[in-house]
Amino acid sequence: MLDIEQIRKDFPILNTSVYNRPLAYFDNAATTQKPECVINRITEGYSTLNANIHRGVHYLSQKATEAHEAARKTIQEFIHAEYLHEIIFTRGTTEAINLVAFSFGEAFCKEGDEIILTEMEHHSNIVPWQMLAERKGLVLKIIPINEKGELELEMLDKLLSERTKLLAVTHISNVLGTINPVRDIIRKAHAQNVPVLIDGAQAVPHLSVDVQELDADFYVFSSHKVYGPTGVGVLYGKEAWLNAIPPYQGGGEMIATVSFEKTTYNVLPFKFEAGTPDYIGSTAFATALKYINEKGIDTIAMYEHELLEYATGRLQEIDGMRIFGTADKKAGVISFLVKDIHHYDMGMLLDKMGIAVRTGHHCAEPLMKALGIQGTVRASFALYNTKEEINRLIEGIKKVVSMF
Repeated sequence: MLDIEQIRKDFPILNTSVYNRPLAYFDNAATTQKPECVINRITEGYSTLNANIHRGVHYLSQKATEAHEAARKTIQEFIHAEYLHEIIFTRGTTEAINLVAFSFGEAFCKEGDEIILTEMEHHSNIVPWQMLAERKGLVLKIIPINEKGELELEMLDKLLSERTKLLAVTHISNVLGTINPVRDIIRKAHAQNVPVLIDGAQAVPHLSVDVQELDADFYVFSSHKVYGPTGVGVLYGKEAWLNAIPPYQGGGEMIATVSFEKTTYNVLPFKFEAGTPDYIGSTAFATALKYINEKGIDTIAMYEHELLEYATGRLQEIDGMRIFGTADKKAGVISFLVKDIHHYDMGMLLDKMGIAVRTGHHCAEPLMKALGIQGTVRASFALYNTKEEINRLIEGIKKVVSMF
């Protein structure tokens, strides 16, 4: 069992007052708050360990390098990658997807080839593939969703063809909360020799992820959604694929030798890490993952599911409530509308009560179009949320409804 009262003490921002009300933070799918150990690690890094890494021979550089590479090891173990050099540091999920879209596209895609996406993807897992399609003359094919917000996977067999070069799918929808059966999806794709990229931005904070068990070819996620700092992310790629695709960016660090006649590239993982990395952020990210390990990711998942069930039940008490995403397997995200109240109005009025939710299309406009709406209110949960906060959310929504 989690000691939620103690956990809340670990997050200084939860003491914040908003319009003279205690903060109730339900915008965790956008970014999570940071425990004090992560904040302290950032301060400590800049105060005692700040020096550029890898090439320096002096003490601080060597210590900073050791901390950065130890962080890579922590991430490898967290997602159960086979090799340390399969962990590539990026600025976030978005850059990781762009890296694969560009480099994989350069190596393996030609006019007429096809990429398969799904109707529930975040813009970060749509736009890079559109850019590749425009550049190379590719065709994008889309797996639709059903009325519960689950993928119609029978369509995957029909969409896969000899022209399919890659399938990119979210592990958990940031809008619907749907936990997709990515292991089954990967198995189907691999049967047709099609590699798969999994967008794990919403999954890594909430589920135990084993990239070897999933057999994912690429798996991407961000630090800031896992209680770590912003500006740091991870691309996991199978060694064979990473060796087979060209670098995404050029510059320092990613080279072996440089002359005006020819440049040769560095070995993995440095081949994809041009320039000075956020070595302070990487070590703080590792601290966040260690914090999660201390609490237990499976224990966190069970607690968040309890919050999801409780909140869903309470929300259904409200007249005119519409919840979008009722999949059988679902993470702690609830998107909703009430009667004809605009989502922005609901969000702004809840904010005046100290309740932070997300409103809008959630960077998923094609999904909104499929649902026949312009946007939703989204409440998303983390390990520091409580049923008491959910009760405040319910009462706040009821108060907003009474005003319209």
